[in-house]
Amino acid sequence: MGYKWKKPIKNSLLLPFLCTPLLLSAQKAEISGVAAYYDSTSIVELYDQTPVGLEITYKNGDTRQTEGFMQGDYRWKYIKVTTPDGVFRNGYLSFDRHKVAQQHYQVKLEVTLPEAAGQAFETTLQLPYITGIRFNHYADSLKRGIHFYLNVEARFSTGKIYPLDTAAVRFETSAGKLLGQDLLLPEGDTTRFITVKAVSRTNPKLAISSVIPVKQKPDDDSMIINDERDVLDKRKKRKG
Repeated sequence: MGYKWKKPIKNSLLLPFLCTPLLLSAQKAEISGVAAYYDSTSIVELYDQTPVGLEITYKNGDTRQTEGFMQGDYRWKYIKVTTPDGVFRNGYLSFDRHKVAQQHYQVKLEVTLPEAAGQAFETTLQLPYITGIRFNHYADSLKRGIHFYLNVEARFSTGKIYPLDTAAVRFETSAGKLLGQDLLLPEGDTTRFITVKAVSRTNPKLAISSVIPVKQKPDDDSMIINDERDVLDKRKKRKG
């Protein structure tokens, strides 16, 4: 007499419910891509470091974000990120600006995730870059013997405008002496106009020139008060 297998009704009913989470988990583990973003509040236009966030997209349409500025639930301790363009550690990127400038400010990242062991996902982080520079002088003319600050501003691909220092631009002048970002013309110099030029260190094609007039007439010191008693004396004379 042969053995007839009887299908267990209870187990067969429970089987779909038990398998569903496993199937969903398997589907979620199928990653379709990884995107990288930088924190726009970190002023990465000027500083060579920034918090970075990742968004992982799955084939079933789900997405997950990393902890930190993206406020996701994916912990950095489970993620491995490497880059040839700097140092990446716990969601923080430090980079060499001069190097990434040669790559159109694109940083390559290689991401390894636990649900896709043995598989690395490549993504590119686009950093902001300078689109133009300009002089924005604080005074209309230069006075001999007084430091004149060369204020240079840059417009970035983000639309933001920030001042630049000598780490970002180099200066040239037709007269006077450059002291860091200051221009100084000696007292006895007879120059009437000075041409200054600013050139981006990362992109020499970005350059701007400006002609600064040298003040010729001496300052009118007649309104300067050297002693407050002089003011009181003038008031008394008016009353008298």
